[in-house]
Amino acid sequence: MVDGIEIRPVRGHDEILQVEAVQRRIWPSSEIDVIPAHILHAIRSHGGVLIGAFEDKRLIGFVLGFLGADSRSSDRVAMARLEHHSHELGVLPEYRGQGIGYALKLAQREYVIKQGIRLITWTFDPLLSLNAQLNIRQLGAVCDHYMPDAYGEMRDALNTGLASDRFVVDWWVTSHRVEARLAGDRKPLDLAHFLSAGAEKINPATLGTDDLIHPAQELFYPSGTFALVEIPSNFIRLRAEDEGLAAAWREQTREIFLRVFEQGYLVTDFVYLRGESFPRSYYILSYGETTFG
Repeated sequence: MVDGIEIRPVRGHDEILQVEAVQRRIWPSSEIDVIPAHILHAIRSHGGVLIGAFEDKRLIGFVLGFLGADSRSSDRVAMARLEHHSHELGVLPEYRGQGIGYALKLAQREYVIKQGIRLITWTFDPLLSLNAQLNIRQLGAVCDHYMPDAYGEMRDALNTGLASDRFVVDWWVTSHRVEARLAGDRKPLDLAHFLSAGAEKINPATLGTDDLIHPAQELFYPSGTFALVEIPSNFIRLRAEDEGLAAAWREQTREIFLRVFEQGYLVTDFVYLRGESFPRSYYILSYGETTFG
């Protein structure tokens, strides 16, 4: 629980209207993509989840999800493929960095477990390191599915002009892996642990004279159990300074993830190396069963 913040289901029409307003603050310049109150009400009333973070009675963040079926096993009946799809998670800019998004995901997990559902899925931009830190590192989600240009051209300020590639992550909410990760039962592994275990760098990135991280000149695909894929630690800043460089990162990481997922690798962890000037960010790929799962 975050001090002074109440995490609970959104109640009543007035609070649903606050969800509309918060969407406009979080994703500006995208009025057409705001989920309207009547759709929010329908999701909430028919097995979906709409949980808010409130400071006093003011909504400052929310998580929204709905019931679905895993499309990767379409030959099985829908009941056997039941999942919860988490569609949106957002926190107002001035409240970020306080663990509110994490608290919202835990509340969503608790609600879904009570429904008897074991799997929550969602998408996120694989080049956003803060999202990777929360989704993969903290929550224990895994990923082996990459969607090129998943949503087509997007109109909001964050996504316009760049292909909307996405990871589709699986959060097996009752698994030992997730329970151990949330309980903090093991010390988080750093980059040195994975390198000592033989992890190979697929895309050794370089720091340019412009003080921006540039994609690798040559790719080295893995042959062992572990591999590393670097991404920019602040892709939003990089994109604001050089749109061409941002597009190059999108193109190269798309190529990498499509290939390694086809080879049987799975994203199982994420490492953020803090640096005074130039922090570095790496996805950890694992092949088959590992002690790090």
